[in-house]
Amino acid sequence: MKTDSMQFITFDDADFLDQDATALEEKVHIRVQQRSGRKCITCISGLAESLDMKRICKAWKKNFNCNGSIQRDEDTGQRVIQLSGDQRIQVRTFLVDEQICRAKSIVMHGF
Repeated sequence: MKTDSMQFITFDDADFLDQDATALEEKVHIRVQQRSGRKCITCISGLAESLDMKRICKAWKKNFNCNGSIQRDEDTGQRVIQLSGDQRIQVRTFLVDEQICRAKSIVMHGF
């Protein structure tokens, strides 16, 4: 009998079945940049390139009552959506509610 060849693998996460799916997904980063005084900008990067960024930005501007634009990051070359004001929590709930990405793949900076 070969008992030493049997290995038991312990899983730290309870959702190990979704491990392959989350490995393929990129992390979505939500950051806040301080401008001057009380003014700040919310930057969202890491969204999939296949998404219609213009349509998402338009929906956010209408729902959050703020201004926004789509910029290209000079370092990474990714598209970044910039919204005026601190919209971190609202953006996170919008992305999860509309099933654009999972809550696990969203990284919020500034908390």
